[in-house]
Amino acid sequence: MKNIITFGTFDVFHVGHLNILRRAKSFGDRLIVGVSSDALNLKKKGRYPIYAEQDRLSIIQGIRYVDSVFLEESLELKEDYIKRYSADVLVMGDDWQGKFDYLSPLIDIVYLERTPSVSTTSVIEVIKNV
Repeated sequence: MKNIITFGTFDVFHVGHLNILRRAKSFGDRLIVGVSSDALNLKKKGRYPIYAEQDRLSIIQGIRYVDSVFLEESLELKEDYIKRYSADVLVMGDDWQGKFDYLSPLIDIVYLERTPSVSTTSVIEVIKNV
């Protein structure tokens, strides 16, 4: 059995999120998703997510491609999460290209191209301007 792991905030869920989860699942048997905590999102992006972490966890758990979810508390714990969930492949969007290459002795790493013209930030901007 091959375990795939990916991470994200998954705020204001959109088709780009669905695409990366679907494509990530194609690399193995089980897809494990780390959902960034509210505090981690504030640290990464300088703002809290629109949806609270428990709601985002529920949304991701409800996606048919996802087998397991957990709350990601820190970017510095990636190696611990990989070991805890016995992950074989790390899948991330290409906006993270190269940032996790240091983990390559531990895990296969795949950076997937993002869905063009879709991002949570752009969705939020559209909503604010309506």
